[in-house]
Amino acid sequence: MNGKGKFLKGIKDGVPICLGYLSVAFAFGIFSVESGLGILQTLLVSMTNVTSAGQLAAVPIMVSGGTLIELAVAQLVINLRYALMSVSLSQKLGKSVRLLDRFIISFVNTDEVFAVASGQDGLLQRNYLYGLILTPYIGWSAGTLLGAVAGNVLPVAVISALGIAIYGMFVAIVIPPVKKNLKTAYCVLLAIVLSCAFKYVPFLNNIPGGFAIIICAAVASGVFAVFAPIEIEEVSCDEL
Repeated sequence: MNGKGKFLKGIKDGVPICLGYLSVAFAFGIFSVESGLGILQTLLVSMTNVTSAGQLAAVPIMVSGGTLIELAVAQLVINLRYALMSVSLSQKLGKSVRLLDRFIISFVNTDEVFAVASGQDGLLQRNYLYGLILTPYIGWSAGTLLGAVAGNVLPVAVISALGIAIYGMFVAIVIPPVKKNLKTAYCVLLAIVLSCAFKYVPFLNNIPGGFAIIICAAVASGVFAVFAPIEIEEVSCDEL
């Protein structure tokens, strides 16, 4: 298969991801505008990040006037998994993928892109990978723009209903691993309890939301990593 054929195959493989991102990004666009960001600001966030969880955490920090340090640390904690996925994917890259290509491809190396790329036979070539990341990036940006515009046009009742979709997405992400492993369920429960503490307990509720997210994630994962680690044999092949 020549370079053009590989590029077109990458686009084809990325179309399902693109369609999935349209709905999620649409919900983020509504959430962002409803939180106080403008349409262009919301679009810029998506075009320069491509991380649903990171963006959802970043918007409240930005609109509340949080510090750059708070924003940076929150993104580091939330998006650290992408570094691990990129390292893993680097083992499958062919010689045509140069250093600059690696930086560009890693920018859109989301969970879904990583899963599709990792499932390909043989070494991955630059043309295929550029095609694979193109359609999801367009879907994520276009969905965000549509959601942001809709947030300024649709009635308040409709916007509020659609805004719940972004939270439904994260519930859908958490439920499958929670159902497979009880330790994961307890870890999520601990994070919820800590989050409620930062919301309602005096003194703790004065801590900025961004740092609260960081602390909840770090403490919950740290506690269970030390006292109740998940053994390798407990992880199914689908999770690796």
